[in-house]
Amino acid sequence: MEMARQRVIVDDEVIESGEIQEMIQPLWWSVSIYDGEEQYRRDLEGFTAPQRYLFALQWYLAEVNNGGHDQFYSNSTGIVWEDAMNGAREMGMEELYGIIRESADRMGGEPAKEREDRWDQMSEREPDFGDLNKRLYAMEDIEQRMAAYALENREALYFDGEVEMPVFED
Repeated sequence: MEMARQRVIVDDEVIESGEIQEMIQPLWWSVSIYDGEEQYRRDLEGFTAPQRYLFALQWYLAEVNNGGHDQFYSNSTGIVWEDAMNGAREMGMEELYGIIRESADRMGGEPAKEREDRWDQMSEREPDFGDLNKRLYAMEDIEQRMAAYALENREALYFDGEVEMPVFED
């Protein structure tokens, strides 16, 4: 896939659209969840807490909605668990916070940031996330709450800069 630096703008129009994926596009292409905790933290340095929270929750929801908490923690995405949990609390979603907290507790309280270490935790503990998956799937207003949070924190989401992204042919 061809990559090139492209201008990305996150402004009022993007934020008011409620499209979380568009709001976090600068992070989506700039923050590696694949290269370990040190790289993840370094990549996040130029971004605000609201950007981080939306990014982490978007990854969390994508993975859990696709294959449950097992998939979330087994894949590289598990690195975002703490930001997702803190984001849920910051956004006032106490039920979602509780689900993520309980999933972390079932992983030993502090899921490892490194993927292989999380695999070890999962092998040792064999956590059953079935009830937590069901509770999450029953929640209906997560995306709306995330969009409302974005509106409330719009200044922290503004972005106008270049990001290395795939080039899509028309």
